[in-house]
Amino acid sequence: MTDFAFAATRRKNPAARLAIGLLAGTMLAGMPAMAFAQEEGAETPAPALVVQQDVVQTIAVSGAQRLEPQTILSYIKLRPGDVWTQAAGDEVLKDLYATELFSTASVVNNDGNVVITIVENPVINRIILEGNRRIKNDKILPEIKLSPRQIFTRSKVRADVARIIELYKRQGRFAATVEPKMVELSQNRVDIVFEISEGPKSKVRQINIIGNEAFSDGELRGEMVTKQARLTSFLSSNTSYDPDRLAFDQQKLRQFYLTEGYADFRVVSAVAELTPDKRDFIITYVVEEGERYKFGDVSVDSQIRDFDNDAMTARLPMQGGDWYDAKLVEDTVEQLSELAGTFGYAFADVQPQFRRNPDDLTMNVTFVLREAPRVYVERIDVNGNTLTQDKVVRREFRLAEGDAFNSLSVARSTARINSLGYFQENFEINQVEGSAPDRIVLEANVEEQATGELQLSAGFSSLESFILAGSIRQRNFRGRGQTVGLSLNYSRFSQSAQVSFSEPYVFDRNISAGVDIYRRDLNSFNFRNNERNTTYEQSQTGISIRAGVPLTEYVSAIGSYTFEYEDVSLDESIYFSDRDGDGVATCDPLRASRFLCEAIGERTSSIVGLTLTYNTLDSRLRPTRGERVSWTTEFAGLGGDVKYVRSRAQAGKFWPVGGGFIFSVTGEGGWIRSLEDNDVAGRDDVLLTDRFFLGEPQFRGFDIRGVGPRIVRLSYIDDDEDPTTPDVPESIEDALAGNNRVDDALGGKAYYLGRAELEIPLGSGAREMGLRPSIFLDVGSLFSVTRPILQDFPNGVQNTDANGNLEYLQSSLDADGNTVVTVVTDPIAPDGTANEPNIIFPAFREVFVGDSPSPRISVGFGVNWNSPFGPFRIDISHVLKKQVGDDTKTFSFNVGTQF
Repeated sequence: MTDFAFAATRRKNPAARLAIGLLAGTMLAGMPAMAFAQEEGAETPAPALVVQQDVVQTIAVSGAQRLEPQTILSYIKLRPGDVWTQAAGDEVLKDLYATELFSTASVVNNDGNVVITIVENPVINRIILEGNRRIKNDKILPEIKLSPRQIFTRSKVRADVARIIELYKRQGRFAATVEPKMVELSQNRVDIVFEISEGPKSKVRQINIIGNEAFSDGELRGEMVTKQARLTSFLSSNTSYDPDRLAFDQQKLRQFYLTEGYADFRVVSAVAELTPDKRDFIITYVVEEGERYKFGDVSVDSQIRDFDNDAMTARLPMQGGDWYDAKLVEDTVEQLSELAGTFGYAFADVQPQFRRNPDDLTMNVTFVLREAPRVYVERIDVNGNTLTQDKVVRREFRLAEGDAFNSLSVARSTARINSLGYFQENFEINQVEGSAPDRIVLEANVEEQATGELQLSAGFSSLESFILAGSIRQRNFRGRGQTVGLSLNYSRFSQSAQVSFSEPYVFDRNISAGVDIYRRDLNSFNFRNNERNTTYEQSQTGISIRAGVPLTEYVSAIGSYTFEYEDVSLDESIYFSDRDGDGVATCDPLRASRFLCEAIGERTSSIVGLTLTYNTLDSRLRPTRGERVSWTTEFAGLGGDVKYVRSRAQAGKFWPVGGGFIFSVTGEGGWIRSLEDNDVAGRDDVLLTDRFFLGEPQFRGFDIRGVGPRIVRLSYIDDDEDPTTPDVPESIEDALAGNNRVDDALGGKAYYLGRAELEIPLGSGAREMGLRPSIFLDVGSLFSVTRPILQDFPNGVQNTDANGNLEYLQSSLDADGNTVVTVVTDPIAPDGTANEPNIIFPAFREVFVGDSPSPRISVGFGVNWNSPFGPFRIDISHVLKKQVGDDTKTFSFNVGTQF
């Protein structure tokens, strides 16, 4: 009932009003009871399901071997007093597996007593690599994170597999696979075995170029470092895929196009696709060549007042109308910077400004030399030297503190310090800004190398057979730049000992001095039946003193004095005969050629020498650029027993020709002239031991002393059974190749020798080993000796006399003491018996060959190697041109010593 209805009823009927009031009172009285009943009903609705929750009472660990239970419990979050739920159990397992210490784990709750059962991961006993041949263990093991005594985990194994595969990818072996295996051992230990299948090297099968019109694919591939794998490129290492090389090839393409005038060239994309078998790559380049430009207006705008813009513009290497060449622009910037440096502007900034004109396809270039102050050397710092004294480095500087800066002087100082050989290769002088804009600090940050050399070696040489060598040398004695050395060498045919000392700066002045004391014993030889036989023995004992002064920056003079005692002898039991009544033997020309008999004896030599040297090489040890010219003249006759003038000239030039190749041309020549008159017919006025000799190792392709004048003995041949027919001598070719070969080198009084050589660069690994291959061309000759009197002793018309007795050549002395040769049937020995005849050689004839200035030419290739056994050189040569009598040699090597 609404309020409006209630109001209306009250006005019309009082009884009704009473009834309504009672009813309302009853309802109001009942409302608290109803509300109370509702509250009780809310507390006890229909009965609900109550879950009984367990409280963790204890946590125990089962199965632990190495780890303490408390340590294992520290890895989980569950603790006694926590309510146990299935989610809590799962969290325990997650915490345990996250440690990677357990292979299996389980959790069981028994009425609040939680038991954790674990199986620990094993301990690694060994790491074993199998199947790796291309990459050795010492390269792989440092990359592996697993190691013995560590806990085995599968995640670490997977990571190590990825690392090994990455190593092989760096070598271009993308098909390599690694299979890890675990070998279980006792005491929960395992061996981890990585079974490696290296697979073939992934080659570049094809290089595709899209978008090129001006140049063919072949031309562009020729500019790249990466090459296609072909049968002709099996020796090349650039056929394998290398991502870094791919990026470098893009730069090479851009550089090539920019040098050809295509200033807008760009590589749109470069994609390398691996074939499904993972054996090859296919590389595709997409390029845009753009238009080709020519140089327009080219000028120099110098803001440095010392430079004339017009004069510098006139000397620029490019002219308007030439095809644009970015490399030429870079070279010009470098040349202008060096030019500014020579005038003292160390911080001159040269900026080329380009203005491209697309209408007429020209490129205007202005080289702007920005204003810079003239710079002076504020300070020279020498850092890093612990043994070498500062003055040893400072005296090589061509600049002093306070001098105007000069880039050429800095470059020369760098070359001189490099030539010392005391510090790291490729040393550079750093230029640092000084305390003011016009000041510069030059820093020589050196890294000292070992300069002491101790070598004890044994080796084998094709020249000297077995060799024993020992030497000790200190090239930076006491850190003063002095050189002290002692060397001993012994071989079958030569022995030597030498003590030397050199001081480059006497009393700290630019004067060098040195002394050598030596003893050399040499056995010279000829060949008989292709075997080396000793002919004469030469002993030399001497002392040499030298002093040098610089005349200019690049020219120096060195004076020397040498006093030498020499003794040349022959084996009397072989080459002497005809002892006189006093028992004195005489050199027999039948046994030894006349020139050998003339060489024997004792003599002293007093020699004064002068050497002038011009040297601009960037390094004395291994030059790559520059030239060296020297002239040496020696005068023997200031006392002593011999008198002559001997001169020798040497010259060489080195060029870097790009790509690490070094090309060199060297030449030398010499002549000697006696100052004594010689009236004996057939005898040269220069002694045998003072002449020049040429052959291996100076002249590759020829044997030692294999070039130049020589005497060859030809045997007489009985060509038929007719005793009335004279025998004929064999040919020179047969004599040189036959079993009765006698070949004696005479030396010469003049020679020349030229070499052209190209050193081929190898990879960094080969360079570290000291390998330096090269190809070469040698041209030279040895000549000018007095024609000797030759011997000719034929058998006559028969080898036996009328009675059938064998005939011999008998040497004896006549009344004047001269040696004469006669044909006898009863040869008498020197002791007067008939048991050992003086000579039983067959009849022979001597011929003189090889005395010609005509060039001998050889070509070949060789390798220098700084081996652990000492310097090693191997050469394979082919002679293109020779003279009759020359001894050639295709293969030669030398190890254990140097000549």
